[in-house]
Amino acid sequence: MNNQSSVSEFLLLEFSATWELRILHFILFLILYLTTVAGNILIITAIVLDHHLHSPLYFFLLNLAIQDLGSVSVILPKYIISAIKNDRRISYSGCVAQVLFFVFFIGSDVALLTVMAYDRYIAICNPLRYETIMNRKACAQMALSAWFATFLNAVLHTCGTFATTFCSNVVNQFFCEIPQLLRLACTDSYQIEMGAVLVSIMVWFGCFIFIIVTYIQIFTAVSKIPSVHSLIPRPSTCIPHLTVVSMFSLTVCLAYLRPSSSTSSSLEILITVMYSVLPPMLNPLIYSLRNKEIKLALSRLLGIRSSCNNAFFLQHFRTQCSKVESG
Repeated sequence: MNNQSSVSEFLLLEFSATWELRILHFILFLILYLTTVAGNILIITAIVLDHHLHSPLYFFLLNLAIQDLGSVSVILPKYIISAIKNDRRISYSGCVAQVLFFVFFIGSDVALLTVMAYDRYIAICNPLRYETIMNRKACAQMALSAWFATFLNAVLHTCGTFATTFCSNVVNQFFCEIPQLLRLACTDSYQIEMGAVLVSIMVWFGCFIFIIVTYIQIFTAVSKIPSVHSLIPRPSTCIPHLTVVSMFSLTVCLAYLRPSSSTSSSLEILITVMYSVLPPMLNPLIYSLRNKEIKLALSRLLGIRSSCNNAFFLQHFRTQCSKVESG
């Protein structure tokens, strides 16, 4: 292809010619997607319906769950449907949309995790001013700023990526990933986008360092004041948190900065899955389902439903008994 305008569609990763392997891919990615959706919907439902969770921490958890749903929904449904239909094609506009919203959601993931670390830092290291600093207006401003900044960043990366001239339309990945698209460029104009990617990763690394330093200060404060242990996330929650953030950051760097011929296709796919699919699936478990207040909220919701069902069946039983006695 001689110029970008001739690219009307892209071809994603080629599926196996074996029907059984395509079905295996379909089932595997469907399970990953449904697990992610179910976990995050549980979190959203609990936070929205339970007034006990209407606090800054759970407000940011709500935003994180929405982001997790968005990031997997941008890429996985298309791949799942394509696998079962054996159709690799994605339109040019569909590819643009995938890049825009995927970069937007993974960027907001980093921003929200950074804000959540700051929230916990204020709650533990400056508890007397917590309600003043983390008031409703401030939380809304931080969340909106995170979403707006990451959307602007996504727009810039999308424009930089699709401003290049493509010599091929074969994308060696299961969704439109920026590094794979830049490999299709005919000229060196993609160097501008690579520079923007490098700057974003540096900002990303700064957020990662901030999260680590914040947790170190939290652990230090807790060790000095044992009486506040119940007020913060337990180390068993924080360690998986840092593990997923570390895995997320490392795999993104590998995906976006590795040389073109440094890895095999199978390893590239594994790296991409590790930063695009696993964190949204693990976040509900680490940040929410391991949280006692979330568990209590879910129990209360399920308990109310159970009570209603019990009352219904009890009333039905009494009605039947009355009919028997009167008969």
